[in-house]
Amino acid sequence: MGRLSTHVLDTVLGRPAAGVRVELFAITGDGTRQRVAERQTNADGRTDTPLMAGEDYRAGTYELVFHVGAYFRASGAPVAEPPFLDEVPLRVTLSEDGHYHVPLLCSPWAYSTYRGS
Repeated sequence: MGRLSTHVLDTVLGRPAAGVRVELFAITGDGTRQRVAERQTNADGRTDTPLMAGEDYRAGTYELVFHVGAYFRASGAPVAEPPFLDEVPLRVTLSEDGHYHVPLLCSPWAYSTYRGS
């Protein structure tokens, strides 16, 4: 069975980003979004539980939305108003089996991601 997990790293402060809200949406055949899960990152920048795992895991196209604008405002980092990056959407396609780990490395001005392990 598959699993989808994530974590967020704050590249301004060089530490895990605690308290980032992460939403997961399934993308349907007609392109609409259906919310599947919502989590918040812990002190290690990870969610306490995977976004999907076990019987809840389904192959398909998904969008992870990271609410980094609120995180950076709360952290005291210098941010523009309105923030340059507020919500960061990442669209991924997952196969039947496999562990997918999608980290987000971010600042108020830039982000990157990759398929982790």
